Amino acid sequence: MTPAQLAAVRPSPRQLAWQQLEFYGFVHFGMNTMTDREWGDGNEDPAWFNPAQLDCDAWAQALKAAGMRGAILTCKHHDGFCLWPSALTNHTVASSPWQGGCGDVVKDFAAACQRHGLKFGVYLSPWDRHEPSYGSGAAYDDFYVGQLTELLTHYGPVFEVWFDGANGEGPNGRRQSYDWARYYSVIRRLQPAATIAVCGPDVRWIGNEAGVAREAEWSVVPAELQDAEKTAAASQQADTPGFSRRFNSSLPDLGSRAVLAGYDGPLAWYPAEVDTSIRPGWFHHAAENAQVRTPGELFRLYAASVGGNASFLLNVPPQADGQLCPVDVANLAALGRRLTALRRSDCGGQATVTASSAVGPWRVTAGPTTPAAACTAAWQAAAGDARPVLTLTWPQPVAFDTVALQEDLALGQRIEGFTIAVQTPGGWRPWGAGQTVGAKRLVLGQPCTTQAVRVTLTQFRAAPTLSDIGIMTRGADE
Repeated sequence: MTPAQLAAVRPSPRQLAWQQLEFYGFVHFGMNTMTDREWGDGNEDPAWFNPAQLDCDAWAQALKAAGMRGAILTCKHHDGFCLWPSALTNHTVASSPWQGGCGDVVKDFAAACQRHGLKFGVYLSPWDRHEPSYGSGAAYDDFYVGQLTELLTHYGPVFEVWFDGANGEGPNGRRQSYDWARYYSVIRRLQPAATIAVCGPDVRWIGNEAGVAREAEWSVVPAELQDAEKTAAASQQADTPGFSRRFNSSLPDLGSRAVLAGYDGPLAWYPAEVDTSIRPGWFHHAAENAQVRTPGELFRLYAASVGGNASFLLNVPPQADGQLCPVDVANLAALGRRLTALRRSDCGGQATVTASSAVGPWRVTAGPTTPAAACTAAWQAAAGDARPVLTLTWPQPVAFDTVALQEDLALGQRIEGFTIAVQTPGGWRPWGAGQTVGAKRLVLGQPCTTQAVRVTLTQFRAAPTLSDIGIMTRGADE
């Protein structure tokens, strides 16, 4: 596979819009919350679901305060209990005492997301331990498509549909051969702007639930990775403690030039999503209240995922009463304050930016001498520039400890290596380096004060691009 072929693969408009979200929430809530379990068996009594203080606005406010731009709700987990009054089964909130059987958690949360400026997404487990038709083939596909249709037509715009690959039926259990193509076509028809994640063709599971991202993450990978059944086979197969913190490092590189050198099959733009929970479990368990991830840990997860060419999907599970745990809320707020401070510290826009070469009018951060109104595109190096350099200079010294780089993804992922240097009285000194950039690369380095920063692109698949260079201070952990 040649570098030009790799650089020619581009994201769809829905994938581009999704990548701009960067950080969004997962809300695991349902029957498991009431039974203090992770996986229910499908025999739970709907009467057990009665969150007396459920407050979806508080959920949305907490996620928004953390800096999230969307949220995905577990509308139905593996136990089959539906958080909306599905017309296709009685195993729903309509059979519960909550709000006299007239409640709809999906409706309430979708509306709360809209009020607080969050995109809304849905999780609908393909594995259903309650539904009698599960394992029957077409009859279950009809049932599942019916529920999918309800969710995609009654609750407004959906930004992501999350298909879980988990299945713990075992060799003697009921097995369903999912009609993935049919599911996808329903989503494309009803919610064409929605990405389909994990067991889907638009967004790739990072491969673990621990929040671990690869050092070099590639969005252009072999199209065979879009195989939903392979993803399901690598997903959780049993309700075993510790899976959510387990990390398998057997696939550290999926798309480098070296890995794909001998590959001659089809390629796909298949960007990664890092999913993990703020707690050891995905559902709320009071016994884990002392094990909530700290603001510092959350920031490191954010920096490695959003700052490593992936999105960050962070689960925040409400309690059985329908409220979020105060510790979770406080830690999310602290993370949000730190991310806000990081953005506000950006002094890249105050710099004068010069480049070793460029194609047409351009702007990166503050841009060169060309007036902003005349800039029609991000910066792109000239085709013959073998070692492109961008230099940022300030009239007075600036202090920083973090550099953010972003490619113009409309032209694909091109950068394979870069270095960062700072100007000192004794000359240029190395400060940082990396491989991939993609949607965003956060380089966390030592504090530095300088009047000039130089970014050199050392390896690339085609004439490299940069749409933004941030020069920031990340501050201390709270």
